[in-house]
Amino acid sequence: MTANGPIALSAGEDSVQTSSSSIYAAIRHDILSGALEANARLKVSELAKRHKTSTNPVREALQQLRGEGLVLFVPNQGARVRPIDTEFVRDVAEVGYQLEPYLLKLFVETASAEDIAELERIEQEIEGLNFKDKARHTDLNHAFHETMYERHYNRVAFGVWKQHREILGSISTRIPIAIGRQEAIIREHRALIEAIRAQDVDQAVKVLNRHIGDAGRHVVDQLRIEQTRASRRHEG
Repeated sequence: MTANGPIALSAGEDSVQTSSSSIYAAIRHDILSGALEANARLKVSELAKRHKTSTNPVREALQQLRGEGLVLFVPNQGARVRPIDTEFVRDVAEVGYQLEPYLLKLFVETASAEDIAELERIEQEIEGLNFKDKARHTDLNHAFHETMYERHYNRVAFGVWKQHREILGSISTRIPIAIGRQEAIIREHRALIEAIRAQDVDQAVKVLNRHIGDAGRHVVDQLRIEQTRASRRHEG
């Protein structure tokens, strides 16, 4: 097979697709984390230079983010960052309220000793980290939940949940985790593992509902505090 054959062509297409996807993910993270400020103008040439790419992947990313409501196109002004307000966070969190109990039930019914051991391993790492590295904690928390949901036969539901989790994860990097919430996370994770060990679906769902409900409210509350402080700084 020559370098110009189908294999080489396919590899090139995969590279372009990966590049576009990574640029989209990077810009989305910057919007959600606050690295790109609300209402900031998004200039294609500047973003391309920042991410060391051509302008085409940036244009594609902005169009995709526009479809998700994270980028606003204003007549005669171009693309701007959508403000990430408490209503947006609330709406994203509510996706999890609906999907996570549905995804969890199958795991509780089919979990093996190895599955439970993996949850315990991740939880031990979370507790050992003790919230000292926020980015690492976010990754571990995501892994804890993904371990319970990734085997579900409904790949559409799992994909929507994963996107929702990534959005909340990016937003959470801009706010602190209150001490009381830190203690609750550990307590709720342990209770969830015990309910799964007992194959008690109802108890597991009850614990999970409290866990994700409190987590969503915490993010909204902390974001509201951040916005209030920012408003006072601007007034001063």
